[in-house]
Amino acid sequence: MDTTENADVADQGGNTPPGPANRSSSESAEPAGGWRPYGAPRTAAFFDLDKTIIAKSSALAFSRPFYQGGLINRRAVLKSAYAQFVFLLGGADHDQMEKLRAYLSTLTKGWNVQQVREIVAETLHSLIDPIIYDEAASLIEQHHAAGRDVVIVSSSGSEVVEPIGALLGADHVIATRLKIEDGRYTGEIEYYAYAENKAASIRELAESEGYDLPNCYAYSDSSTDLPMLEAVGHPSAVNPDRALRKEALAREWPVLVFSRPVELRRRLPEFHAPSRSVVATVVVGTALLTAGVLWYAARRRRSQA
Repeated sequence: MDTTENADVADQGGNTPPGPANRSSSESAEPAGGWRPYGAPRTAAFFDLDKTIIAKSSALAFSRPFYQGGLINRRAVLKSAYAQFVFLLGGADHDQMEKLRAYLSTLTKGWNVQQVREIVAETLHSLIDPIIYDEAASLIEQHHAAGRDVVIVSSSGSEVVEPIGALLGADHVIATRLKIEDGRYTGEIEYYAYAENKAASIRELAESEGYDLPNCYAYSDSSTDLPMLEAVGHPSAVNPDRALRKEALAREWPVLVFSRPVELRRRLPEFHAPSRSVVATVVVGTALLTAGVLWYAARRRRSQA
């Protein structure tokens, strides 16, 4: 197993808290503090999503419910399963991920946006809750306790990332946006949250929210997120691919190993995940109409009959 490097992090003023030089992967990233002195700059922790917070690809995790909802065929499910396998092995390079992005964006052409959002809201807890890394959930709580905002930054679509962000209590979400016309996806990408685009969005959010980036934190598993990690003063590599591990070791960045997926509701009795109604509100923008929920439930029952 990979060795976790020393990952002591600084408090709001940039001071490293006292403590052992080497800790476990979850303890090594523990933020210090818990309060922010009056007039001190605001700070945030920026998290990649896939293989950093959750153990799978968020974009591919919903392939089966999309199939059950009639959005994709069995061949697409199998292709998504293969892509998930490659993703988990860490064997997908930049070109392969670009091909996958193009495939997924083309696949969504003509999908009904409302239906997609309803499916995600309906299946979010059963699909995502069990694959959230315990170490990541702890780290998010610790950053919040230290007075920092938590921002999820992901290449997956906003329809998937926003409800996951609500589930985790994130303050902001940066995600890929698909172009929509007349309530349906056109198959075109309006904004792709990838590589340098992530860093640019982080800088824009920092300007609007008043974050002091030299005192902010960032976490990712992929070398394609180097611009994002370089944008803050406290970057950490989490379950890094080979290229990112090499960069992290060369730059003496902390290297963290997250390996314990656990259901949030079982992880901590005091953890209060948002209800499904709250998640649905975030996903849709307004509360789901009762008629829409009943329509989808009836449609599922007919398809399973």
